[in-house]
Amino acid sequence: MAKLTFEEFGPVSAKQWKQKIQFDLKGADFNSTLLTQTNEALTIKPFYHKDTAQFLEVKIPKEAFKICQTIYIDDVLIANKLAKEALIRGATALKFIADAPFDFETLFKGIANKCQTTYFKINFLSQSFVADLIKNSSQHTVFFNIDIIGHLAKTGNWFFNKKKDHNILAQILSESPKKMSFLGVDVSLYQNTGANIVQQVAYALAHANEYLNAFGEGVLPYSKSDKIQFTFAVGSHYFLEIAKLRAFRYLFDLITNEYDFDMVPEIFVQPTLRNKSIYDYNVNMLRTTTECMSAILGGANCIGNVAYDAMFHKSNEFGERIARNQLLILQEESFFKEAQKVVKGTYYIETLTVQIAEKALQLFKEIEQKGGFVNQLFSGVIQRKIKENAQKEQTQFDSGELNLIGSNKYPNPEDKMADDLELYPFIKTRPHKTLIQPIVPKRLAEKLEQERLAKETKK
Repeated sequence: MAKLTFEEFGPVSAKQWKQKIQFDLKGADFNSTLLTQTNEALTIKPFYHKDTAQFLEVKIPKEAFKICQTIYIDDVLIANKLAKEALIRGATALKFIADAPFDFETLFKGIANKCQTTYFKINFLSQSFVADLIKNSSQHTVFFNIDIIGHLAKTGNWFFNKKKDHNILAQILSESPKKMSFLGVDVSLYQNTGANIVQQVAYALAHANEYLNAFGEGVLPYSKSDKIQFTFAVGSHYFLEIAKLRAFRYLFDLITNEYDFDMVPEIFVQPTLRNKSIYDYNVNMLRTTTECMSAILGGANCIGNVAYDAMFHKSNEFGERIARNQLLILQEESFFKEAQKVVKGTYYIETLTVQIAEKALQLFKEIEQKGGFVNQLFSGVIQRKIKENAQKEQTQFDSGELNLIGSNKYPNPEDKMADDLELYPFIKTRPHKTLIQPIVPKRLAEKLEQERLAKETKK
């Protein structure tokens, strides 16, 4: 059989494609019929071509993504047991969340030599505790993810006060070993609250720039580590989420070069909670699968999947195993081990990356010109901008323009959840005095779910 070639097909220019499409539209306007505008004011075209594609040189990780198991430390013995089981069953990284000091020797017993990368999310600030933790976790790569600005944004208050928080962080950084990273930026807060993709990238940069400025001004000692951890959440806009992570990498590299800082972003990604639902909850597995695919293709260093029932069930073996296995299947059976390499050169994603980067850089500059991220938190500008976009999304959801299968699209009227809630799945408000208005995550389906639950309890 003769070898098939495409030599008989001549090249077709972007102009020729558009002329053909306009002819087939039979008089309909090309722009109003086929161009789509996103909430970020990005224009999605019906086709992309090398004649018009734009490209950026984005540095992507050389190693395959790590599969992370997230464990909340309530009982340290149970946390240690869960960590051992997760490593045996395929996890290649661990993330521990703690609200109070814990016995690190017990936590690391039997796992110190089995896990090469550990992430922490410590929801308190203690120099003495971190110092002791350093001594007991020096054998492998550790990300402590200390984020005093993120705590301010989420709770409305500093841990103690601005000066004391920075002093404690300065002490920690001055003692930091090379192999450990201490600074973190929690960008997932903004996504889960309703910020659009351009806002997320710009806020990630402005948030991090507060620390970079502190390095430059001598408020904080420059960390010996060359990494800073960014925690992103990814939603269901598949290609936009890929481009979001790539645009951020490009811009962060651009900004740190201006400072002459040799810092590399460690991007930890988890699926968003904003589009998850308690009704028809198995659909959450489909959502998290595509979201994890976006994270991989976007160049995530590590992915911590979210269990399909995380909104309404306590952490359980089945839900965590399914979440972990989704990543294992993507990595080992779906040829996604180094899939981020295939994105380079794709006209659509490359062009989206450029558009997001341009708009995010413009927004970042506006924030800096008006005093920086913390200043805009105190003036309420960041909160207002996020709220405006969140309300736009909510209106789209309520009207059916934005669909969630099983919630506002094809709901199952026989689905009952009132007796299956182990956790309170809705926004929690605890009135207390704050310095700024806190940024509070909220799911799109909450109001609809509350109405359905109210009807269940009346019957």
